[in-house]
Amino acid sequence: MQNQRLIDSFIDALWLEKGLSENTLSAYRRDLRHLSEWIEKKGRDLLQIQRQDLTQYLSDRLTDGLGARSAARMLSSLRSFYRYQLREHRIRVDPTLRIDSPKLGRPLPVTLSESDVENLLAAPDASTPLGLRDRTMLELLYASGLRVSELVSLNIADMNLRAGVVRVMGKGSKERLVPMGEEALSWIHRFMNEARSDLLKGHLAAQVVFPSQQGRVMTRQTFWHRIKTHAATAGIRGRLSPHTVRHAFATHLINHGADLRVVQLLLGHSDLSTTQIYTHVARHRLKDLHQAHHPRG
Repeated sequence: MQNQRLIDSFIDALWLEKGLSENTLSAYRRDLRHLSEWIEKKGRDLLQIQRQDLTQYLSDRLTDGLGARSAARMLSSLRSFYRYQLREHRIRVDPTLRIDSPKLGRPLPVTLSESDVENLLAAPDASTPLGLRDRTMLELLYASGLRVSELVSLNIADMNLRAGVVRVMGKGSKERLVPMGEEALSWIHRFMNEARSDLLKGHLAAQVVFPSQQGRVMTRQTFWHRIKTHAATAGIRGRLSPHTVRHAFATHLINHGADLRVVQLLLGHSDLSTTQIYTHVARHRLKDLHQAHHPRG
């Protein structure tokens, strides 16, 4: 009970102070609960943990197969938790001090070629209400680079169809306006006129733009499953998720000469360094093309 109260008060403080998304808060909660279960087996609570306990815990997790990137994220959660406990005067020494994060490389995000995207967009059967919804969601996802959580929670009031922009509340409750593009806008008009009312199942007052088959807000997992189905139809192999389409949006913009800071604003990145990874993706793609097609590649 003591550990659970500590975790709950920390999560509440994060939400109030930083306005983090529910997905981020869930990740913090999951990391802390796992540590709590581990230390409880030793007959102690989270406030009694020492630096050597945490190093042993991290070692055990890595031995069990936890990846370096996941370990670094988990250690970041623990640092935040113990800094909060120190600030609240519940501990005198932060046990995460002098614990180094695992060394990380910077993997390039998985993306799609422009022809792959065209095939994916064409995969849903737009003659059905469900297929038309999926086609419209994919068109908007690729045209705007929205996060999947932003896409599935989009409300009617968030769209200005006359101006062709969508208002998005991103991470940290940061608002941004993103253009939808003529192609996505035309699909949205068609979906709203031909299919949305069929999917609402009588919930005519519902404000969500893209309702589920039950007429409610779609979950992120449901849309991820829908994308996998359409990727198989399109003949796209390998791992694919809604975030892959967001990566394609950014990469293709940069490939066609978009300014990096414009892409940063469209994606809702708070730090330009996060957006810079897409310049590496573009260079990587150009190198592959050169090697494949140049006679001296």
